[in-house]
Amino acid sequence: MTGNETPRGPVDSSRIPRYAGPATFARLPRLDEVGRADVAVVGVPFDSGVSYRPGARFGGNAIREASRLLRPYNPAQDASPFALAQVADGGDIAVNPFNINEAVETVEAAADDLLGTGARLMTLGGDHTIALPLLRSVAKKHGPVALLHFDAHLDTWDTYFGAEYTHGTPFRRAVEEGILDTEALSHVGIRGPLYGKQDLTDDEKMGFGIVTSADVDRRGADEVADQLRQRIGDRPLYISIDIDCLDPAHAPGTGTPEAGGMTSRELLEILRGLASCNLVSADVVEVAPAYDHAEITSVAASHTAYELTTIMSRQIAAARKDSEAK
Repeated sequence: MTGNETPRGPVDSSRIPRYAGPATFARLPRLDEVGRADVAVVGVPFDSGVSYRPGARFGGNAIREASRLLRPYNPAQDASPFALAQVADGGDIAVNPFNINEAVETVEAAADDLLGTGARLMTLGGDHTIALPLLRSVAKKHGPVALLHFDAHLDTWDTYFGAEYTHGTPFRRAVEEGILDTEALSHVGIRGPLYGKQDLTDDEKMGFGIVTSADVDRRGADEVADQLRQRIGDRPLYISIDIDCLDPAHAPGTGTPEAGGMTSRELLEILRGLASCNLVSADVVEVAPAYDHAEITSVAASHTAYELTTIMSRQIAAARKDSEAK
């Protein structure tokens, strides 16, 4: 999109009720309706990498349904993200549910195609296995990226039942493959029992810093966001959000819930505090609507994706303005 083109925004909810019509993310146009996008929202309906409760394959569409209530102006960031940049729903990446290795390859290839158009990705999972191929694709474009990982779990384990690609292993694989900037890796929201202390030792050796959910409670969202900004600096940043970083009271619809998590308010405030970071793409994963009620989890996930999309749209608009001024 050039500076002279006006982005096509959501359906006008004053003319068509929010509950009517197809459930694209935030009622935005489909990618095929606008040709290309600055931010492509894509789903990956895949949960064959889970180790406990399945169901995240239905997460993307549940988030889309919950996002019907999102509105065009984001007062928390003083921005209208869908007017600043063309955001469009790119539909789902169809992956093989019976072959994890093939699914990983499919996600990477599809992400390559979308990033190749100049778009940034806002991916809706699906389980956390998909973070690895997404990071591979982003690193091809930006080099090793900073990673901010919101989760109850480390996801740096080696294997499950001998399998290298699962929802508990993506970030160990990413470190091994050299696609992460090991000077700027952080987990946020970690809590709960582990298999052993060696899990923490291995994680630290990979370069990760840990902000537990208790740390967020004691120190507050602003202080945590400031610490994360300093660690990230101006590096290209990928944010990966497992919705189980939230307490089950705020996100019951997930596969591996852990007590003692963050509130949705804390998560959103930390993300808003990262608005100055160079966010190149992001994902929200592990929403399993079969365990949800009253769309609690899907609503939290849709607002999380909205904040991430707003950050990217603001940065795209600022870069375009700077380019046109030169």
